[in-house]
Amino acid sequence: MTFQRSTLILSISLSSVMLITGCRSTTPLTDQEAAGKHLYEVRCAHCHEDNDLELKTVPPNLHAVFNRATLPSGAPATDADVKRAILAGKGMMPSFNGRFDDAQMAALLAYLHTGLR
Repeated sequence: MTFQRSTLILSISLSSVMLITGCRSTTPLTDQEAAGKHLYEVRCAHCHEDNDLELKTVPPNLHAVFNRATLPSGAPATDADVKRAILAGKGMMPSFNGRFDDAQMAALLAYLHTGLR
């Protein structure tokens, strides 16, 4: 094989890998974040992602919820206010009081801080 041909093959291979994996790397989720992701997928995503309940009012998107100054409700985007909204419910969102222990709530908040990746 000529040098030019092997360089071309290497360039195509590297480009393919970059397209498949993306140009930036993401850090893996911690164990706590992964536990929070599972809780989110089981208890939250069916409304906030999939709306598989065919709700007439679509719940707010929670991607990057902590990157904004306020929550969709207008409350500050803090752990305390998110926890309060989850436990108390609001509008069409039911209360989840008693459905999360402290460790689960911490895990869910940790996952929400990842931007839902």
